[in-house]
Amino acid sequence: MSKEKIEGNPFALLPFVVFVLLFLGTAAITKDFGSMPVVVAILIAGLFSLAMNRKESFTKKVEIFCRGGGDHNIILMALIFILAGAFAAVAEATGGVDSIVNLGTSILPSNLLMVGLFVVSCFISISMGTSTGTTVAIVPIAVGVAQQTGAETALAVGAVISGAMFGDNLSMISDTTIAAVRTQGTSMKDKFKSNFFIVLPAAILTALILAFIPVGEASVNSDQSYQLITILPYLAVLVIALLGVNVLFVLVGGIVFSAIVGLANGSFDFFGLLGVMGEGIQGMENLAIIAILISGMVEIIKHNGGIAFLLNFIVSKIKTRRGAAFGIAGLVSTVDVSTGNNTVSILMAGPLAKDISTKYGIEPKRSASILDLFSCCFQGLIPYGGQMLAAAGLASISSVSIVPFAFYPILIGISGVVAILVLYRKTSDSDKFGINQQVQ
Repeated sequence: MSKEKIEGNPFALLPFVVFVLLFLGTAAITKDFGSMPVVVAILIAGLFSLAMNRKESFTKKVEIFCRGGGDHNIILMALIFILAGAFAAVAEATGGVDSIVNLGTSILPSNLLMVGLFVVSCFISISMGTSTGTTVAIVPIAVGVAQQTGAETALAVGAVISGAMFGDNLSMISDTTIAAVRTQGTSMKDKFKSNFFIVLPAAILTALILAFIPVGEASVNSDQSYQLITILPYLAVLVIALLGVNVLFVLVGGIVFSAIVGLANGSFDFFGLLGVMGEGIQGMENLAIIAILISGMVEIIKHNGGIAFLLNFIVSKIKTRRGAAFGIAGLVSTVDVSTGNNTVSILMAGPLAKDISTKYGIEPKRSASILDLFSCCFQGLIPYGGQMLAAAGLASISSVSIVPFAFYPILIGISGVVAILVLYRKTSDSDKFGINQQVQ
């Protein structure tokens, strides 16, 4: 990255302000988050972004918007949403959700079902390296658990989001981990060790909180309890995903396997299968549109200097080693909230974070850990992030309703702050690493 300071423009952030005011402002007035659909708020904010920057022609701005919305990562995300909707619908129609939920409720006591969802999601996400893949695989099961126990659906989904972000932050094959390690010039092993002991207390505390939240008594449907054949598509999807197979192949394979099971046990005929798939896809189309519109708007904001302004503003406030660590945390957090994508936020903030960590004597494994931890913290909390949108779509609830139950993302943020306060004390650590000589 060039050392030259990039010019920023605070007014370029206005479309994001418009979105927040429309979405959250309307909800505050009406007391109903559904009163302003996210897609409408994003559309209005996106159109507002196209009206800005008179130095560029409208045609050029539309081209920039479309380039952002058509980014290969965004289109891939939209495709995953659509396939996930089809798989969830077909697997549910076969009776798979009922079977796996009743099997779980027959084994675990009710007060540990939410803990079970969290732990299973942790294991899957750290093995798969994808929070989105974990979310689309486990949320349908979480919804079934909530229905069987009378628990709040948002609580069950929050447990899955928590587990999904655990693996997204720690997995050796997670794109966020890879991005953090590569931008900071450290090793996977060192970053994992640095990161693990910071987030472990948060994971333990999350499990304890979920264990003590009352969820009611589980009721087992005897007709569906042990139809193990309907569970096989889920198991196949999880096993194949854990082997590192591309998520698109995983979801397509899951759809085909579920379709075979449903046709075999008479859950639907061929045309019924097509109808079920169509309903599942339609349920996720809205999320795909939202992802495309958000990415287009962010590309306009970036082109107009909004992201550069945020980066330069944060860097200008750094004076001490501890401040540098908080600066890196604030840097990646702000970009993540602005872009709704934790991998993108690390890639954008990473080179600047590397400069900061070098100047202030922060070890590469520490800066990589900070980048990954705080990006995952906010990614698990913003209601317009891909994981939240996917979860909300599959559960048919508002993504905002999930946020208060995303205990792990909240707690890793707190753990990160505590770690910075402890690791970067003003005296001994500064002398140990020679910061007094490095920083003027």
